[in-house]
Amino acid sequence: MLLTKYKPIHYLYIYSRHEDEVSLCDLETRALFGKDADSIILESNLDIDPSRSPFIKEKIDVLFQVETLEQLKTQLVDFVIKDHTFKVTLIKNTELEKHDKIDFKMRRNIEKNIGLLIKGTVDLNNADITFGIMRVKTGWVFGLHQKSEAIWLHHQQKPHQYSTALSTRVARAVVNIAVPNPANKKVIDPCCGIGTILIEALSMGISITGRDINPLVLPGTRENISFFGYHTEVILGDIRDVCEKYDIAIVDMPYNLCSVLSTQEQLDMLKSARAFANKVVVVTIEPIDQAIKEAGFTIMDRGVAKKSSFTRQIIVCE
Repeated sequence: MLLTKYKPIHYLYIYSRHEDEVSLCDLETRALFGKDADSIILESNLDIDPSRSPFIKEKIDVLFQVETLEQLKTQLVDFVIKDHTFKVTLIKNTELEKHDKIDFKMRRNIEKNIGLLIKGTVDLNNADITFGIMRVKTGWVFGLHQKSEAIWLHHQQKPHQYSTALSTRVARAVVNIAVPNPANKKVIDPCCGIGTILIEALSMGISITGRDINPLVLPGTRENISFFGYHTEVILGDIRDVCEKYDIAIVDMPYNLCSVLSTQEQLDMLKSARAFANKVVVVTIEPIDQAIKEAGFTIMDRGVAKKSSFTRQIIVCE
């Protein structure tokens, strides 16, 4: 953090999601923060990189929270920035009632007036630090502002595609649901396909390995991973042959025309996952609750990923 003198009192995360994504977003939010995002703004004491989530648009490390702009100006009297340039941007709060919304002219005036109070060097084009100011229901917040980088969007351009693969946006959310705290976690994707889950996990620094029974797909999987500069082990093999122990497994159940699974095969896969992983996140298009229970799991949480009429279930099991 560039401002060693000032410590955040909490963090605000500003969300952007389609109505079809509410269930998946809420599931990810519960995994990352322990609660749903009741609105597009979530307040938390947890400091999480906003680029981890495909649904978080911006983040404010709140340094001051006040009822009025005049109170904020008082707080900024001795606010000094040394050795770094800065700028101030007012962040729109689309949840405010119409009479509380701020027009363009007022927005620029607030940014200018607040910026003039800060002692330091302004750079509107290439600032080292961006400060965000936002009107909230209880007044105003001011702090370090960070926009999310849509890393998952870049991963759409992988050399090899697979028609039934998860979208990179959904895959990124699934990884966060499975591995909210990556430190010292050993993860496997035992039905990794073309590597969409692997790439999202590797981009977040998660220790993950891949495995798939299809020898035709794995060269493309390895090339996709290498294309983005990532490295991990990808093994040819059946999920039922995994012997090593893992903290977490992400199991995207095969469902295309070449991978039609019987009820018994689904149960066998889940029993195998129960044996080698403490926690499993299952992605499925079919009802599978009974097999999950028969495999010895308890369903801890769940959500759906929707796209038009196509729905996948995301089920967290321990």
